[in-house]
Amino acid sequence: MSIEAELRAEFDRWERKEIAAFQVLPYLLLAVCTLIALLLPLWELWQHLPMTLVLSIATTIWLLWFHTLHPGWHQNASLMGLYYTGLMVLAASLVAIAPWYGLFAFVGYPQAFQYLAGHWRYAGTAATSMIMAVSYLGGMATITAGFWWAWVAISLISTVLACASSYFVESADARNHKQKRALAELHETNVKLEAALEENAGLHAQLLVQAREAGVLDERQRMAREIHDTLAQGLAGILTQLQAAEQTLDEPPTLRRHMTNAMNLARESLTEARRTVHAVEPEALAEARLPDAISDVTRRWSEVNDIDAALTTTGDPRPMHAEVEVTLLRAAQEALTNVAKHAKASRVGLTLSYMEDLVTLDVRDDGVGFEPNTKRANGSTNGGFGLAGMRQRVQRLAGRLDIESEPGGGTAISASVPAIPAGGGQ
Repeated sequence: MSIEAELRAEFDRWERKEIAAFQVLPYLLLAVCTLIALLLPLWELWQHLPMTLVLSIATTIWLLWFHTLHPGWHQNASLMGLYYTGLMVLAASLVAIAPWYGLFAFVGYPQAFQYLAGHWRYAGTAATSMIMAVSYLGGMATITAGFWWAWVAISLISTVLACASSYFVESADARNHKQKRALAELHETNVKLEAALEENAGLHAQLLVQAREAGVLDERQRMAREIHDTLAQGLAGILTQLQAAEQTLDEPPTLRRHMTNAMNLARESLTEARRTVHAVEPEALAEARLPDAISDVTRRWSEVNDIDAALTTTGDPRPMHAEVEVTLLRAAQEALTNVAKHAKASRVGLTLSYMEDLVTLDVRDDGVGFEPNTKRANGSTNGGFGLAGMRQRVQRLAGRLDIESEPGGGTAISASVPAIPAGGGQ
């Protein structure tokens, strides 16, 4: 059981005991006072015994009718005000005849607190104090004998003390109600929290599954891009060189050049494939800065494909995050591969621009161009898998890829990514 549940149970136990005591106390005190009246045969007011018994029986009936038998009436302020007034009249009549009934009159204090509200509680407390003051002085005979001032003084002192006690009891009761309300709210909050924790546990498990699936998909897409950018491009280059060699079998120098290019491409592709498997950055970036790496790729591509190509760098070249540099290097490789395969261009210009917030790579050729929005056989627009992979790489860095082309007008590809410095987060 939780602490708040234990506290609520403890409050409930004390409240039940308190209610039971308040239910029994008036009858107990009335019975004691009546027993005293019956056990005093030499009582000088013996002749008033019948009236005392009648009033005691009337008081018992009054208590039973309002206090015990009809608990639903306890919330009716007017009706309980009438009950309390009648109770005080009966108690005052008993005390006037037999002073020891002041013991019974004490029930006026807890009953005022239980059945009256607001300032009426203090009025009931004052009435009870005045009735009990008669008991303190030994009955009405003492007061009528000239000691009325003592009754007034005792009444005032008793009223002040009783009202002060009532105030503290009322404050303590208000605190108890606040604590019970706070415990109830705490219990409700705990129930909601437990439900939320169960729901969060389910969501957490679901997120783990989704994250695992997303991780698998992301890794699959990464491998597909890397295979395309390394093995596929390398094999395409090797095939191109071997086809060219086949057509120059009677030209040994040219044949040897094509064969050498094919072997170099095979070695480079094998190296890049191994680095891809181990998730290591491309060899070109491992040995040089990004402008130098793109320039070296451009130079070798130009030599292999016999197409004029050059890189221009603007801005302030500075080390960028590894993902930024890999994305731009792969974009340059993919763009050059597409030029070699489709463009039939005679010249390619690459521009690497370092700006304050962006790094941009522009690749322009004077080839045959194409219609960017034409739907391809694979169902995509803006190019085939190579351009789609390039777009995915750029978008992973919250970048942008723009393609401008038209038939006969060449092609311009622009890849822009955030300028994230080396060692910075994505």
